[in-house]
Amino acid sequence: MKVFGKAYRTIWLAENGKDIGIIDQTKLPHEFSVKYLHNLDDACHAIASMLVRGAPLIGATTAYGMALAMRADCTETGIFSAEKALLKTRPTAVNLMWALEKMKETLLPLCEGDRVEAAYLKAAQICDQDVEICSNIGKYGAEIIESIWLKKGKPRSKVGGINILTHCNAGWLATIDWGTATSPIYHAHKKGIKVHVWVDETRPRNQGANLTSYELNEEGVSNTIIADNTGGILMQRGQVDMCITGTDRTLSNGDVANKVGTYLKALAAYDNKVPFYVALPSSTIDWNIKNSKDIPIEERNSEELSYVEGLDNNEKLTKVLIYPKKSKVMNLAFDITPSKYVTGLITEKGVCNASKEGLESLFK
Repeated sequence: MKVFGKAYRTIWLAENGKDIGIIDQTKLPHEFSVKYLHNLDDACHAIASMLVRGAPLIGATTAYGMALAMRADCTETGIFSAEKALLKTRPTAVNLMWALEKMKETLLPLCEGDRVEAAYLKAAQICDQDVEICSNIGKYGAEIIESIWLKKGKPRSKVGGINILTHCNAGWLATIDWGTATSPIYHAHKKGIKVHVWVDETRPRNQGANLTSYELNEEGVSNTIIADNTGGILMQRGQVDMCITGTDRTLSNGDVANKVGTYLKALAAYDNKVPFYVALPSSTIDWNIKNSKDIPIEERNSEELSYVEGLDNNEKLTKVLIYPKKSKVMNLAFDITPSKYVTGLITEKGVCNASKEGLESLFK
């Protein structure tokens, strides 16, 4: 997708053939900044500090992190040491573990002299596959959007024909390109379907306001930022035609772990008979955990909630405390949406019910 009219991916091999380029997403939307990862520690920091975020992009950065690690130590000990370091960064996104398994499957059978080149090639393959997967998600999801658009008689209202609510950022900034939840929106937009997106700000890091709205603006997609608790009344007013979110981990029974607040949107959608779809690549499916209570829920630094960052009157990026200093703060990053509240799962192989039978019909 594009920034200032120029096509970008979110992660790429630098011109020197060694380092890895990324977009520093902590600086968006006020500054577009490219950083380069030179070693494993840089990759771990980028993931843990959310310079990169979103399950598919975390997976890709993990793969390149392993490639960078191989430059320093391509022994079997080096592989497992890198795996241990990367596993500590973000526990909820299953793509991290998925990428590590793919890298180990590739590297462990090889002799040490072949591992560096093989690691870079495998990481690049993971990125290329993600682009294709996300594009396919978009094509299947756009069919749903188009069917709603046609049922409404191809409306062209002031705020757009089809009103879609999304939460957090499951856009191209969370993947390599296209996004998951945004891919159907981009595909529909390119087909000439009038789309308007309600963008949850997504506290505390405001990934919706800072990232989703930013990238939709760059692609010319109509959107409006709303406070996180606004979605319910918009649904009651009939101003939401469908919801699409991403997911950091989806269990084989269809339960969805995504950015905290997703569950509440699903409840509101269910109560107001608004379709609630989740878009995901198959790499985010966890076939092992059977009970959502066993999903590790990341709890992040409380300062993410206590402070906000933005431009002051002098156009300087400033961080300010907004809560009482004596107040306790809990900052859970994810919640679980039970499958019964999910209308369907949009995957690279098609749309299915949020159930074991639905997922197995596509992937088993």
